[in-house]
Amino acid sequence: MASVLDQQADDDDLKREARAKANGLSRAEAAEARRLRALSTLSTCLVLLSVLAIFYTLYFASAIVLPFVLAGVLNLLLNAPMRFLHHRLRIPKILAALFLILALFGVVGGIGAAVSVPASGWISKAPQSLPALQAKLAFMQGPIEAVQGAMKKLQGLIDQTSSGPSTNGTQQVVQVQQSGNGLTSVGSSLLLSTRVFLGQIFTMLLMLFFLLYEGDSLLRRFIEIMPTWADKRRTVQIAFEIEHNVSLYLATITGMNLLVGIANFVQCWALGLPNPLLWGVLAFLLNYIPILGPLTGVVIYFFVALFSFNSVLQALVPPAIYFGIHLMEGETITPMLLARRFTLNPVLVMASLMFWDWLWGIPGAFLSVPMLAVFKIVCDHVELLTPIGHIVGGPAKRSRR
Repeated sequence: MASVLDQQADDDDLKREARAKANGLSRAEAAEARRLRALSTLSTCLVLLSVLAIFYTLYFASAIVLPFVLAGVLNLLLNAPMRFLHHRLRIPKILAALFLILALFGVVGGIGAAVSVPASGWISKAPQSLPALQAKLAFMQGPIEAVQGAMKKLQGLIDQTSSGPSTNGTQQVVQVQQSGNGLTSVGSSLLLSTRVFLGQIFTMLLMLFFLLYEGDSLLRRFIEIMPTWADKRRTVQIAFEIEHNVSLYLATITGMNLLVGIANFVQCWALGLPNPLLWGVLAFLLNYIPILGPLTGVVIYFFVALFSFNSVLQALVPPAIYFGIHLMEGETITPMLLARRFTLNPVLVMASLMFWDWLWGIPGAFLSVPMLAVFKIVCDHVELLTPIGHIVGGPAKRSRR
C-alpha cells in the first residue's frame, strides 16, 4: 500500500514538473511573439518614415534630382542607337555620344523654332479676340454667372466663419502694396525661372553625355560588387528588362505620337485652321502625358476653332476629330503594340500620373509611366516584392472557351 502511494506521489510530481515546464515554455513563446510583433510594427513605421523622407527629398531637391531622372530615361531610349554607332559603325564612344546629344538638341531646337513664332502670335492676339469669344459663348453666360454667384456666396460664408471684420482692411492694404511692384516682381520671377530652366537643361545634357559614354562601365562595376552569382544574374536581368521595356515603350509612344501629330496637322490644314503645324506639334507633345494630355488638347482645339470659325457647331469639329484620333491610337493601336511586354494597371497608371504631376509638374507627368514600369520590373525580380509587382501589372487576359 505504501509503495502504491509513493508511486502516485511521484506521478503527481512529474505531472507538476511537466505542467510547470509547459507554462514556462508557453510564457517564453508568448513573450517571443510579442517581441516579434513589436519589431514588425517598428519595421513598418521605419519603412513608412523612410518612404515619406524619400518623397520629401524628391520634392525639395527636384531642381537637381529631376535632370538626373530625365537623363536616365533618355539614356534608356538612346542606348540602342549608341551601340549601333559604336559597335556597328566603329565610331568612338565620345563622338557617338556627342552626335546623339547634338541630334536630340537639334530636333528639340528645330521644333521650338518652328512653333515659337505662331505661338507668340496667338498669345499676342488673344486679348483682342476675347470679346468675339464672349459673343460666341453668350448662350453659356447665364449658367456661368449662376455658378459664379454661388461660388461668391460660398466664399462669403467661408470668410465670415473663418475671419473677423478687421481682416478685410488688412487685405486691401496688402493688395495696394503689391500692385506697385507687380511689374518688377513678374520680370524678376520670369528671369529666375528661365535661369533655373536653362540650368536644369544643361545638367540633364551633361549627365546624359556621361551616361551614354560610361554608363556600361558603371553598370559593370555595380554588378561586380554583388556578393553571389545569383545576385549578379538578377541584377543583369533587371537592368536588361528595364532598358528593353522602357526603351520599347518610349520608342513606340514616340512613333505613335508622331503619327498623331501628323494626323492632326492634316485635319487642321484640311479644315482651314491657321498655323496647322503648331497644333500638330502640340498634339504630338500632349500625347506623351497619358489621359490628361489628350483632354487638354481637346479643350485647346475647341477654343482655337472657336477663335477661327464663326459658329460653335463648326468649332466642335476639330476637337471631335482630335478625340477620335486619340481613341483610335490610345485604345486600339498602342495597347495592341505594347500588350505583350508592357502591361500596367490603369488605376495605378492614373494614380502615378497625378502623383508625379503634383510632385514635379509636367516632367513628372511625362516620367510617371516609365518610373512605374521600372518599379514593376524591380518588384518582379525581388521575391519579397513580387506580390506588389503582381498588383502593379495590368489586368489578366480572359481565356476564351
